[in-house]
Amino acid sequence: MCGIVGFIEPKGFLSGEQAQKILGLMVRSLSHRGPDDEGLWFDAQSGIALGHRRLAVIDLSPQGRQPMESADGRYVISFNGEIYNFRLLAQELEREGLAPAWRGHSDTEVFLAAIAAWGLKEALCKSVGMFAFALYDKAERILYLVRDRMGEKPLYYGWASGTFLFASELKALRAHRKFSGEIDPEALSLLLRHNYIPSPWSIYRNVRKVPPGSFLAVPLGSNWPPPGTWPPPQKYWDPLHVAINGQKNPFEGSEKEAADHLEELLKRAVEGQMISDVPLGAFLSGGIDSSTVVAVMQAVSARPVRTFTVGFEKWDYNEAHHAKRVAQHLGTDHTEVYIDAQRAMEVIPELPAIYDEPFSDSSQIPTHLIAAVARKHVTVSLSGDGGDELFGGYPRYFQTLRIWRQIGWLPPSLRSSMATILRSQPASLWDKLFGWATPLVWGKRRSPRFGDKILKLADILDFASSWDLYRDLISHWRPSHGVLGEDTFWAAHLDGERWPELPDPFHRMMFWDMVTYLPDDILVKVDRAAMAVSLETRMPLLDHRIVEFSWRLPLSMKVRNGKGKWLLRELLYRYVPKELVDRPKMGFGIPIGEWLRGPLRAWTQGLLNEKEMRERGLIKPEPVLRKWQEHISGKRNWQYLLWDILMFQAWLKRWHP
Repeated sequence: MCGIVGFIEPKGFLSGEQAQKILGLMVRSLSHRGPDDEGLWFDAQSGIALGHRRLAVIDLSPQGRQPMESADGRYVISFNGEIYNFRLLAQELEREGLAPAWRGHSDTEVFLAAIAAWGLKEALCKSVGMFAFALYDKAERILYLVRDRMGEKPLYYGWASGTFLFASELKALRAHRKFSGEIDPEALSLLLRHNYIPSPWSIYRNVRKVPPGSFLAVPLGSNWPPPGTWPPPQKYWDPLHVAINGQKNPFEGSEKEAADHLEELLKRAVEGQMISDVPLGAFLSGGIDSSTVVAVMQAVSARPVRTFTVGFEKWDYNEAHHAKRVAQHLGTDHTEVYIDAQRAMEVIPELPAIYDEPFSDSSQIPTHLIAAVARKHVTVSLSGDGGDELFGGYPRYFQTLRIWRQIGWLPPSLRSSMATILRSQPASLWDKLFGWATPLVWGKRRSPRFGDKILKLADILDFASSWDLYRDLISHWRPSHGVLGEDTFWAAHLDGERWPELPDPFHRMMFWDMVTYLPDDILVKVDRAAMAVSLETRMPLLDHRIVEFSWRLPLSMKVRNGKGKWLLRELLYRYVPKELVDRPKMGFGIPIGEWLRGPLRAWTQGLLNEKEMRERGLIKPEPVLRKWQEHISGKRNWQYLLWDILMFQAWLKRWHP
C-alpha cells in the first residue's frame, strides 16, 4: 500500500529544481501512506512528474522502489495497491516468451511487464487486485490514471491554474503551490444527504475522483486538454453490465453447489490476499462477514492467523465477546483491546486530517481505533467488508419493502391526497390533537413527537415507488430542512442511467449500495482510517470473481426467512457453530448522540457558530441550530444530521481557517 502523486505542466518545467521541490512537498504530505521509502521521477521537457511513497509489503528490497520503469523503458508507473495474482501473470508472460529478465519479485514489476506485453486494458482485465496508479507511456506521451474495479484505493485529479494534478489524497494536491480549492456547493449537498461525497465529485470544484473500474487517458503535446476540462473516464469493468448479465445468466446449480462454489472462490481470493513479505492478520468483529473471512484464512493457513478486535467499555453494542468466542473456536492468535469513551473521543480532533475530504460516517472512529491496534502487530490486515452489499445484509432493505407493502397498494392519487391533508396542519397541531385523543384511545401511553411522525408519513405517501422510498430512508439532510439553498441542494444528483432496471427492488437497492455506499463510504472509511497508521487493508469478498458470482445468484440464495446473507451464512456454518454467529446485525457504531449532549457539547457549540456559518455562506445556521436545540433538550435525536455538519465545520476549520 502506498501513496502516489504527480502533475503535468504542458509547456514543460521552467525549472527542474523547482518542479522537484514541489513534487517532494506533495509526496511527503503522504508519508503516512508509505513510511518506508520515497521516490521521485520527472521529465522536465515533457513537463510530467510522478512521485511515490512506499509501504513495502511485497519485495522489500530496493528492486521494488517506485516510480518504476518497464524493462523496455517505455512505461513509468507509480502504483498504490496489490496485484494478488501477479505470480500467475508472471508465469503466463514466461510461457509466452514475453517476460523480461526480472530485477526483483514485486507485483508492480510483473504488472508493468504485463502492460508492456499485452497493453493496459488487457493487463487490467487479467489482473486480480486493488489499486490506483498513474502510468506514463513515453512513446505515445499519454498519462493514464487507473482505479481498481470496486474502488478500494482512492485517486483524485484536477486543475490548478493550467497545471494538471493527481494524488491519492487531497492533502497532496493542496501541497502544490498553484492549488486553490473552491468548495463545490453541489458536493456539499451530496455530503449532507449521504454523509459522504460520491465519485466523481470531490469537495472542490476543480477536483474529481477517478470512478471505480475506470481509467483516464490524458494526452500530452498537441492533444493536451484545455485547462478545466475533464478527460472522459473509460470503463474496463462495468458493474452495470455485471449485474444485468448476472441476472440474465443465473447460477443453475443446487444450494450446496452454490455454497461449494462460493467457498472455492473465497479460498482462492484469501490465498491470493495472504501473500505478503510482512506480518499479516485480520479484523474480527464476530459478525458473519469477518468471521467467514477469518474462518477461510485459518483453513488455508498452516499456523494460527492473527486476529484483532476492539471492545468498547459500557457500550450497548459491544461485540468483542462474540469475536473472542469465534476466535477461540477457530484457534486464531487473538488480540482484544478494550477502549473507553475518552480514548474514542480523543480521535475526533484528528478526523479532519485523516479524512481530508469531509466525511461523516461516525463509525470512522472505531475503524481508526481497530486499525491502530492491529498496526502494533501487523502491516497488513484483511477485513470482511462487502458482504452486506453483495448478499443483501442491510436491515434497511427489509424495512423499505415492509413499509411499501403497507402503502404501495393504495392508488397514487389517493396517497397524494392523503399526504396533502396530513401536511395541511403543522406538527404542533397534530401533537395537540394526539394529546387530546391519547387518554381516550391509548390510556396513559403516549407517543412522543406524533406530529413529526405524521409529516414523515406524508412524505412516504408521496413516493411513487419503493425505490424512491429507499432513497429517502438513506438520506440525511433533505431540501425541506432548508439547510442549503433550494437551487443548490438537488442540483447535484447521481446519474440515473447507471441504475439497472433489475426486476426485484431488493436487488436494485443492493446495486445502489454496491456502486455508491460501498466505494464512497465504507471503502473510504477503511482506507483512510488504516493508512493514517500505515496499515494496508485487503478485502477478499470484493474479489471481482466473487462479485460477479453474487449477481448470478437468485435472490432466494441471498435472502431467506427475513434475513440476508443466506448463502454466506451457510458457508460460515461449515466452520463455526450457528449459535456463535447467528444474531441480529449490530453495526460498528458509537453513541454520538449521547456524547454531543455530554462531553462533546462545548466542542459542538464551538463549531456551530452562527456568525461564522453565516459569514461563510455555505450553510444556513437557523435549521442547524434549531436541530441542535431539539437534540440537547432530548426532544429529538438528530445525531447523524448534526454529525454531518460538525464534520464539515471541523474540516473547514482545519483546511480553510
